[in-house]
Amino acid sequence: MEKKIKVTLLDVIVIVLLIGALVWLFYRIRVGLNYKWNWGVIPQYLFRYDAQKGYLVPNLLMQGFFTTLRLSLWATILATLVGAAMALFRVSGSLFKRMIGRTYVELVRNMPPLVLVFIMYFFISDQILTFIGIEEFIRSLSPEMQTFLTHAFASPSQFSVFTSALLTLVLYEGAYITEIIRAGIESIDRGQWEASSALGLSWWQQMRHVIFPQSVVRILPPLAGQLISTIKDSAIVSVISIQELTFQGMELMAATYLTFEVWITITALYFIVTFSLSLGVSKLEVAMQRY
Repeated sequence: MEKKIKVTLLDVIVIVLLIGALVWLFYRIRVGLNYKWNWGVIPQYLFRYDAQKGYLVPNLLMQGFFTTLRLSLWATILATLVGAAMALFRVSGSLFKRMIGRTYVELVRNMPPLVLVFIMYFFISDQILTFIGIEEFIRSLSPEMQTFLTHAFASPSQFSVFTSALLTLVLYEGAYITEIIRAGIESIDRGQWEASSALGLSWWQQMRHVIFPQSVVRILPPLAGQLISTIKDSAIVSVISIQELTFQGMELMAATYLTFEVWITITALYFIVTFSLSLGVSKLEVAMQRY
């Protein structure tokens, strides 16, 4: 039975105050700043018509949006794998593994992400990837493979920078995911370990068949929040000229001076992705609880 939503007087007052604040803000922008809104030009920066191809293609903002999606997708997958591995290290019976997991978490969590971005950029992209010649290797591949890598990751000219940004997000988000998974595993009652051990299961069998399936339901809500945070944190790599959504927005704003239109559009694009992900995880959480 669904709960009825009860609207109180306080709710009405808060809504009225929020609407009033928005109206006042737009009034100040319109009158106080003498700002002229020009929403009509924004769609052309989302998509443009390509006369040669005969259809609409992504323009600056959508190109940055797709780069953000690619960066966030790969960062989410790899950070989850890193976090799961480090979480297993954190709950391992081996002191050496526990120390590795603890060192990784404490080192990354206590480092500003902007510092980590520059460390990865100057040491990974500028030194190691340049030394091994990753961009030259990609350019030597067939045109079909280059096209695939461009759509899946980044263009050959941006590949090393994209890689350093990806590694930054993986390391940074992986540390928080490690603690989320570790807390979920340790929240399972000790009796579950003892009962599964009495059945003759090994540590890996206990984790796979008994402990981890129970902890997933507890892990999912905070993990979803961290994955959403990964999408938002991807904006920080704009400082190393990754052409993601925030970087493209800054470039467009500098060229057109459409400050409010550009940033409101970027906010809406971020919100669409994060809110859709939040709804999807909520439905998955309900389905898993029923199961």
